[in-house]
Amino acid sequence: MSANTGTTGGGAAEGFSEEERAAMKARAAELRKEAERGRGAKAAAGELDVLAKIAEMEPADRAVAERVHAIVTANAPELTPKLWYGQPAYARKGKVVCFFRSGKVDKERYSTFGFTPEANLDDGGLWPTSFAVTGLGEAAREEIAALVRRAVA
Repeated sequence: MSANTGTTGGGAAEGFSEEERAAMKARAAELRKEAERGRGAKAAAGELDVLAKIAEMEPADRAVAERVHAIVTANAPELTPKLWYGQPAYARKGKVVCFFRSGKVDKERYSTFGFTPEANLDDGGLWPTSFAVTGLGEAAREEIAALVRRAVA
């Protein structure tokens, strides 16, 4: 049974998890905030929002998120930082291309860095959409940089 369609065999009501509800509320607040900002202020305010969200993260996630932010902004300066479901994301013309999700916030054992269908990664029958991230060594940094450059090409 889907998460929002009724009850389980035991009669307990199913629905969205606490984390899912929080993400939806965060997204609604983000949309309201974006609508209130003028065009010129959106990019600068979006970056400040992302940096503030990263600063709130637990140390391990914060370290990875800071590295991801540096990689994305250096390799795809045309992407605009913004919050997306309460987490850092990077958009082109308002549409998210790639994003970082804190494992601690999502109550998962690892964080993720992913791409949306807006990324230009379609290649053959298989391409990357999301990666588990627990640390970023030199090889991982280079791989993310290459994928980000390809995503905006």
